[in-house]
Amino acid sequence: MVQVRKLQPDPAQGYINTDAWVSQLQHTLGLEDTSMVRQACDLAQDVALEADEAHQKSGSEERIGNCFFAGLEIAEILAGLKLDSDSLVAGILCRAVRENHLSLKTVESRFGVTVAGLIDGVQQMDAITAAQESQDKTSLGGQDQVENVRKMLVSMVDDVRVALIKLAERTWAIRAIKNEPEEFKQRIALQVSEIYAPLAHRLGIGYIKWELEDIAYRYLSPERYTSIAKLLDGRRLDREEYISRVINLLEGKLRDDQIDAVVTGRAKHIYSIARKMENKHIDFDQVYDASAVRVLVPDVKDCYATLGIVHSLWRLVPNEFDDYIAIPKPNGYRSLHTAVIGPEGKAMEVQIRTHAMHEEAEFGVCSHWQYKGADRKGKSHGYEEKIDWLRQVLHWHEEVGDISHLAEEMRQDVGSDRIYVFTPAGHVVDLMPYATPIDFAYRVHTEVGNHCRGSMCLRLLVMWWI
Repeated sequence: MVQVRKLQPDPAQGYINTDAWVSQLQHTLGLEDTSMVRQACDLAQDVALEADEAHQKSGSEERIGNCFFAGLEIAEILAGLKLDSDSLVAGILCRAVRENHLSLKTVESRFGVTVAGLIDGVQQMDAITAAQESQDKTSLGGQDQVENVRKMLVSMVDDVRVALIKLAERTWAIRAIKNEPEEFKQRIALQVSEIYAPLAHRLGIGYIKWELEDIAYRYLSPERYTSIAKLLDGRRLDREEYISRVINLLEGKLRDDQIDAVVTGRAKHIYSIARKMENKHIDFDQVYDASAVRVLVPDVKDCYATLGIVHSLWRLVPNEFDDYIAIPKPNGYRSLHTAVIGPEGKAMEVQIRTHAMHEEAEFGVCSHWQYKGADRKGKSHGYEEKIDWLRQVLHWHEEVGDISHLAEEMRQDVGSDRIYVFTPAGHVVDLMPYATPIDFAYRVHTEVGNHCRGSMCLRLLVMWWI
């Protein structure tokens, strides 16, 4: 993951050395032209300082120039996703536009229609938050709200950068609320937990999903979070020493079999541990993957060869093996997961995947999409699969004109019990439990669904279509 080193601002002056910051960004991402990014920094800083001055003249001592610093942090998150200059500029300016310190018209005149369109799409994505917050209200499904959600979905399908910028903005937001009132923290954490962490999961961006889930859980269930954190920290040194011995042993065996592998240790995220404990009704000691070993290899054949070596070294824990390479998760995640009884009789998880699979698990759609301005040549089949669910949701809501189940659709656990169907071309199509042949037809293509005539066998989902 790309990580841009932050240059700390001077809070008293509201100043940061933007030239040095942009230079680091350019070096990290290899940007050829940073002029637009520099101009965006200057503009964001100017409007933030003007807003501060106006605010202070009103008699308040509160500084509101944080929209500038927020913009830089959002851009850093986007740099970690390896996005293009237009996305970085939109990230730098989106908070200033959101807080009404800067107009979209000004953005368009200075940076063009693409940047303005990205920011406009990010603002429209607030409709999804409004849908989630209105779940307990009687006005659900109002026509204006339906139209806002429709626009939001259109923006995401047309240009996934909109969703990525919004995810970066919400990641910044939940990082920044630690000193806010409790009610505010709860509201933001609930938004992130129910909408934006699932969105990151749907788009396959693992490292953002995990961070959002953990921080949100810390605010929504502080006692439980603290309890698990203490258990993890109390055993950290012993766990690290144990994993180090396991890595050395496994690396030696893989070298003996001439498998070029990178073996690392991995600690499970707190939210994932809590969820597993709750779902399986088990104690912390029974969470086999509280810490784990991850093996990265060049090819798929090496994945299965490594799996054989792992199982020859240690005994498999029954019912704890998952082959997500043969049957990927609905968001495209691929890996082998196995739990074994390792040295000293301790259970542990081993994850095995190729380097390409790991890149996809971390970056999701970003690993398929290389932006060259408005060029769409970077789209791949993997990218299309990642946002196919957006097109489906868009189609459903255009047909029924109701958003009452939108938040539930976003929260839906894509790892739950589902139906997997292989197409004649060998692609895997995932369907919800109790799906029908009609659902399968529409997942293949809207026209296939429109012309579906019936099925030979409901359980096999064998289709006839014109």
